[in-house]
Amino acid sequence: MKKIIAFGASSSKTSINKQLATYAAHQFDNASVEVLDLNDYELPLFSSDKETETGIPQLAQDFYDKLGTADLIIISFAEHNGAYTAAFKNIFDWISRINGKTFQEKPTLLLATSPGPRGGSSVLEIAKGRFPFQGAEVIGSFSLPSFYENFDVSNGIINDELKKPFMELISSISL
Repeated sequence: MKKIIAFGASSSKTSINKQLATYAAHQFDNASVEVLDLNDYELPLFSSDKETETGIPQLAQDFYDKLGTADLIIISFAEHNGAYTAAFKNIFDWISRINGKTFQEKPTLLLATSPGPRGGSSVLEIAKGRFPFQGAEVIGSFSLPSFYENFDVSNGIINDELKKPFMELISSISL
């Protein structure tokens, strides 16, 4: 059985991106799903001085190791001022010190959503451009605009015009 690691790149306890990543991960048959919560990997603010003083925190190593167990990584990005959240950027900085190929050449599905009509498209574009250099095999991306109008906790994506391309993307991915 293939393993999917999914997470929302946000520290919000009610993260809509964690909801989207979880939904996406559960669309695959015959896969085990592990959903990570960035709050379980809270780290000191990255700096080279901190790394020199204390080394790489164990939680950063643990997060990196979890990614290494995946056959597919699904990340859904929250967008803060057009870019990654501070929580994600910090863990990303720490794990990149373990290995510059942070995502260990794993197939990676990039998602984003927001309450607004752009659906986190700015941060998604940043990730699509950056992640291949960090060892992600980006196999697709999807932005869900206006989350609260287009997503339901029980039913997932409820807008048929958005659900169709999402499901086509999911079905194009072989595990």
